[in-house]
Amino acid sequence: MQDLAPVFATVVLLVGAAAMPPAGAAERPDPATIPNLTDAHYHLRGVGERELTLNLAPARSLGELQATLRAWAAAHPDAEWITGRGWIETHFDPPVFPSRQDIDAAVPDRPVYLTRADGHAGIANSRALELAGITRDTEPPFGGEILRDAEGVPTGMLIDRAQALVRRHFPNGGQPDMTEALRVGGEVAARRGWTTLHTIADSWEEVEALRELYREEHMPVRNYVAVRWPGKGAEYLLDNGPIIGEFDGRLTIRAIKINMDGALGSRGAALLEPYHDDPGNTGLLVHTREELRPVLERALRSGIQVWTHAIGDRANRLVLDLYEEAFAKVPVADRVVPEPRWRIEHAQHLAAEDLPRFAQLGVIASMQPSHAIGDLHFAPRRLGLERLRYAYAWRSLLDSGALVIGGSDAPVEVGDPRIEFHAATTRTDLEGYSGEGWHPEQAVTWDEAVKMFTLWPAYAAFEE
Repeated sequence: MQDLAPVFATVVLLVGAAAMPPAGAAERPDPATIPNLTDAHYHLRGVGERELTLNLAPARSLGELQATLRAWAAAHPDAEWITGRGWIETHFDPPVFPSRQDIDAAVPDRPVYLTRADGHAGIANSRALELAGITRDTEPPFGGEILRDAEGVPTGMLIDRAQALVRRHFPNGGQPDMTEALRVGGEVAARRGWTTLHTIADSWEEVEALRELYREEHMPVRNYVAVRWPGKGAEYLLDNGPIIGEFDGRLTIRAIKINMDGALGSRGAALLEPYHDDPGNTGLLVHTREELRPVLERALRSGIQVWTHAIGDRANRLVLDLYEEAFAKVPVADRVVPEPRWRIEHAQHLAAEDLPRFAQLGVIASMQPSHAIGDLHFAPRRLGLERLRYAYAWRSLLDSGALVIGGSDAPVEVGDPRIEFHAATTRTDLEGYSGEGWHPEQAVTWDEAVKMFTLWPAYAAFEE
């Protein structure tokens, strides 16, 4: 990677000019006052939808979730389906997934589907399962799972690709207007201090809606976009190459986003060894090697950056293997961009022997500090203490020479830069708690956190 010291020196001068604290104040500025503050992993539409629909993030117990659901149903008697997002069972006592019976107790007469905060799982009530035709005999699709009780009956919990079995029955997608959701998501980001977002677009229609917002001057932040693969939008980019610097440099569409596994909380992250609290389960892979090899080679030949979601150590190893194979298969002379700056999104749990491969291959680790301080309340149960050594390993990756960029993954997390800086530099939750085996030595310095959210994301977007 090129020497970025001169660029960073400029950033430091800008920070000093714009955010110098008054005499007697704390030395560190409010992160929201730092110029070019960038969230390097943001779901713009999802943030808007969170603001416009049933938001379950505040629920701190199953009872609160049910009460919120009942209130929403009463306020929206004409809603054919009730959909929402944001619950996370680690706040519940006991911290277990809700069941269809739990949701039936709140709303028995209409179909309900409530997505977990991470987006990789959801809970359906009995009416939704019935409409989707999900029974004890239903086989999950590849890359998905239907959780069942001891008698083999679906509990209502659907993991990753199995969610499509219900989602495809939502009327009008079951979500607010796309353009309005994007507009609201941009307003929320700007209000919190972000000036640039690395955004995941689920479709080309979402890209077109973003363009319309820029034309009407209703998008207050810059967007560097990855389009989800598989899909027509990703195929368009692979065939035609990147779209760089539209609307005076405020919109670039240059990447595709691939999912390799699920999430740790819903036990969908692909692990090399079984889950500590589910010994028969090693998670799941969403795609096969054979599916991805030609896509990666096409991306190198068309100048498209690749972002791949990988949380478990098995998924991270597989992605690194596939990237290495693609780099070897397509020589630099055949690439539109000699240095592709490909990324692994999350890189949460790594095997020790794979950690140095990021720097060796020039792969960027796109990580979200707030995941660590949220996950510390359940990750020890999922992984066991021994495997936490290289989980959320920002310091080890930096020390190995890898580039680490910071994001929030909003709406999975709040999307507040103050939380991200706190998490990165203290590695404790917002109450100052850090559990056994949580490796405080993996925290970063304040200056490194500034780079993770300014200079390094700019480099990852070819905008340094």
